[in-house]
Amino acid sequence: MGNQADKIAHLSYAGVPTVDPNGLDPEEGHRIGVSYIFSSDNDELEEHVVEKDRNREEKPYDRRDEVECAVYHRGDCIYEKSLVSNDLESHTPEDLLHRCTAGDLVEFVAAGQPPHWAVYVGHLQVVHLHRCEVKSSFLTDACQGRRCRVVNELYRFRPLGADLVVQAAMEQVGLKDRELSWRSSECFAAWCRFGKREFKTGGEIRIGKQPYRLKMILSDKHWHNLEFQSLDDVIMEKRRNDHLGKSAVLQELAHFSGVEVIKSEG
Repeated sequence: MGNQADKIAHLSYAGVPTVDPNGLDPEEGHRIGVSYIFSSDNDELEEHVVEKDRNREEKPYDRRDEVECAVYHRGDCIYEKSLVSNDLESHTPEDLLHRCTAGDLVEFVAAGQPPHWAVYVGHLQVVHLHRCEVKSSFLTDACQGRRCRVVNELYRFRPLGADLVVQAAMEQVGLKDRELSWRSSECFAAWCRFGKREFKTGGEIRIGKQPYRLKMILSDKHWHNLEFQSLDDVIMEKRRNDHLGKSAVLQELAHFSGVEVIKSEG
């Protein structure tokens, strides 16, 4: 199944369709129920950002500006990015090659860009979704000057064996455009490692209540929750936040009327 629907770009919270216009769930309290109805390929956004900012002074990457978050499915944590509990140190591509083993998930990060994900398949190469095509590239070329890190532990699903991960990635090389079943490089790479259909576009039926919750951690005592109908939608919003950076997300939340930032007790 390919990416056949129209695309949404430059979304803000004010422009996101919600299940309830007030973001109110009578059973669970104030939350914004978000559903991305249209398809959007974040890898196209990555290329747009790179080309648009090529002549501007590049802002240095600072992991402290990353949005810490967790994703829950019906109460179970399935993803967590924390500056405290995760090893989010980034490296040069040359250094990362000494740390990778076949089947690893690799993330390329830079300020002002959504992260780009790839599967390391050995022999200095990665397979990744890039410009609406699954490609095999040298890791040093795929990074495009960005910092790199292994992110096997962010998702809490049981991974496939390394051989199966590599096989799944290599079998998709050459797919493009309408042949694709993933909206972003992250969805593609995670599908290769975990084999779960939820990472595919249309992999879940959008009916009933929203079983996924994205918890954005704003400080030690403050967080904000969003609810979604599919994991695909969660990843889209999470990557949008990664693109903006923590400072911009905080500013956006502060200016959007109706958003309630939850303060922990104690």
